[in-house]
Amino acid sequence: MVGAVSATVRVAGTTRCWKLGLLTIVTLVVSQFLLFHLGSTSFYSPKWSALVESPTELPVNFKFLNMEEEEESEEDIPSYYDDEEDQWARSGENVTARRVRPPCPANPPGLVGRLRVERNPPTLEELEDYHPELTKGGHYWPRNCTALHKVAIIIPYRDRRNHLAALVLHLHPFLQRQLIEYNIYVVEQAGNGPFNRGMLMNVGFTEALKQFPYDCILLHDVDLVPEDDRNLYTCPEPPRHMSASISSHHYRLMYADYFGGVSAMTADQYRAINGFSNKFWGWGGEDDDLFRRVRYQKMNISRYPGDLGRYTMLSHKKAKPSPTRHRVLRKGKRRYKTDGLNSLKYQILKTERRHLFTWMLVALPRP
Repeated sequence: MVGAVSATVRVAGTTRCWKLGLLTIVTLVVSQFLLFHLGSTSFYSPKWSALVESPTELPVNFKFLNMEEEEESEEDIPSYYDDEEDQWARSGENVTARRVRPPCPANPPGLVGRLRVERNPPTLEELEDYHPELTKGGHYWPRNCTALHKVAIIIPYRDRRNHLAALVLHLHPFLQRQLIEYNIYVVEQAGNGPFNRGMLMNVGFTEALKQFPYDCILLHDVDLVPEDDRNLYTCPEPPRHMSASISSHHYRLMYADYFGGVSAMTADQYRAINGFSNKFWGWGGEDDDLFRRVRYQKMNISRYPGDLGRYTMLSHKKAKPSPTRHRVLRKGKRRYKTDGLNSLKYQILKTERRHLFTWMLVALPRP
């Protein structure tokens, strides 16, 4: 009788052990299944971790439109920033950190005033090592406060590599001391035809605003370097002529209506005047036409005092003035509402988000 009972106990114990083992195996299988399928969408997934650990890199599926790649349509390319949350993640800034940082001071405390301009800069390739704080495309934001201004600097360009290096060498520390968020856009005209500065400005404005809703636009010649960082690259209520005092003109304003070189206005102001005229091929006239467009919209022009608005003109061979500039300028008032941003035609041949700036190669159609 005792033997029978012992045998029964051993059988029951074996059954319980077998069931417990089977339950353990099933639990492990289910756990692995859940970890595999749910882990890919969890907060700790490899894709998210890579984005957090390498904040200066964009997601691997992020592309820019390259007109040479015919297999990709414009609809397949995502916008630079899809929404307010994503724009900061893509640009490299932690969204939570941005929200808790205080606003940057309106009067930046780190300004140094008068600066020495380096006319023999390092190469652009060498300059890339100077600025580890930048993210791709020449983008920067203050790390200890939230910038009050988001600025696009647009530089029309062709065959001025040394000038571009000198300007970039100077601009990045200059702008960072001003505690603004900014991006530099270099818009290069393809081919050897007459240069159209105004149309390149319009292209830069259009492309920059596709990427980010900048509140301030700086229209900047490549051969002008600011000499004083108290000349703030921000946009006041009236449009501002930044380069009122240029070394090549003995630091004197050339004439009262002069609006060339470097100027600043809000995106809304630039749209209100319909941007630059697209009709000025060759040197001269487009900046005077821009001044008149501002006045047609009953806006005033502001300038810093001469000692702040000082710029060094980098030496170069003078371009031959366009023989048609005066005729085109005379017809400006009747034409400015239909000639500008709303009539702009161009082709982006190539775009590269380089370390120091965003570069675009643009083909402009001649009439």
